[in-house]
Amino acid sequence: MSRLFCNGQPVDASLLGSALVNYGHFTSLQVRDGAVQGWALHVQRLQQGTRELFDTQLDVAQLLAWLKQALAACDATDASVRITVFSKAFDFRQPLRAVPVDVLIGVGAPAVSPVAGRAVVPVRYQRELAHLKHVGTFPLFHYRRQAMAEGFDDALFVDQAGRISEGSTWNLAFWDGAQVIWPQACALRGVTEALLIRGLEELGQAPVWREIDLPALAGMRGAVACNAAGIWPLLRIGDARLEGSERLLTLLQRALGQAPWLPLQDGNGPGA
Repeated sequence: MSRLFCNGQPVDASLLGSALVNYGHFTSLQVRDGAVQGWALHVQRLQQGTRELFDTQLDVAQLLAWLKQALAACDATDASVRITVFSKAFDFRQPLRAVPVDVLIGVGAPAVSPVAGRAVVPVRYQRELAHLKHVGTFPLFHYRRQAMAEGFDDALFVDQAGRISEGSTWNLAFWDGAQVIWPQACALRGVTEALLIRGLEELGQAPVWREIDLPALAGMRGAVACNAAGIWPLLRIGDARLEGSERLLTLLQRALGQAPWLPLQDGNGPGA
């Protein structure tokens, strides 16, 4: 992130203490020409996390105002944005004490999806509180680092039951030659994933969820990863090669194109 804003103001060193506690949650999104895809889904995620971690409500109108203010301060109409909800008053010794929440907004250069297909290695791991996009990201980056040391681009998580769940910071979809299949397992359900599923439905394809283990990869012809940065093909998972990933990528690009980019322009923010 190139610049950070907390509650609408540039960040100073007073936030370092709160950062060391590492308790909070976030969402990441892309802004293009002052517009966002799936804003309502990002808000839903932030509201859910705020209720669960702090037992309070997030002021969405204030959040939107701070986001617009941060973008204006950076003179940015295209950007990568991370919105983190935490509390400067949170005390891990008294975690039940009611505290106000704070909003940290990071504004950086717009993301570019990987162009080349990626190779990922399966890793036995299940994220803690996988349904929340919380700030406990150490294992994600640790397993990515290990994967890269082994000559792969990233890590793919497999739970204790042997089911493929998600990547280090991304969801994924498979193609068996006839339909798009989403792995059914405990995972963080991403905004881009939701937009892809909605877009496929608009193209006439109902979502298919299935438990997928590593042996089942023999029946898969392609796979694509997705997150806020975009979508990209997976050409290899371990030793399994996926020759049809580019074809699946083309279909999912069409599906994502069904989601409108809506401007950050009014008090309620853009729609979904």
